[in-house]
Amino acid sequence: MPMTEAADIASFVRPLRFDAAHPSFAGHFPGRPIVAGVLLLEAAADALRDWRGMTLRQVVDAKFLAPLLPDQDAEIELVAQDNHRFRFTVRRDGDTLVRGTLEAGA
Repeated sequence: MPMTEAADIASFVRPLRFDAAHPSFAGHFPGRPIVAGVLLLEAAADALRDWRGMTLRQVVDAKFLAPLLPDQDAEIELVAQDNHRFRFTVRRDGDTLVRGTLEAGA
């Protein structure tokens, strides 16, 4: 049986963690740091590139439900909707923190 290529799999999951020493925490927010939404979207775009070799064209939608804190373990999951649209979800201990849709460039 031939080995399945990563791009042929309908979903992709990777661990996600932002070290407390990350420079963004100094300003987001001093004394009560949380991972900036843009970092979570960037992580989704990076996962898409690593999984499918595609670049992010646009974030179609994103719903931020709960914060991710420094040094917390989470995961990001991408699920293919079609050849260029992907649902993404960021979870921590089974709780959904962020969900949305990405559109990849050609």
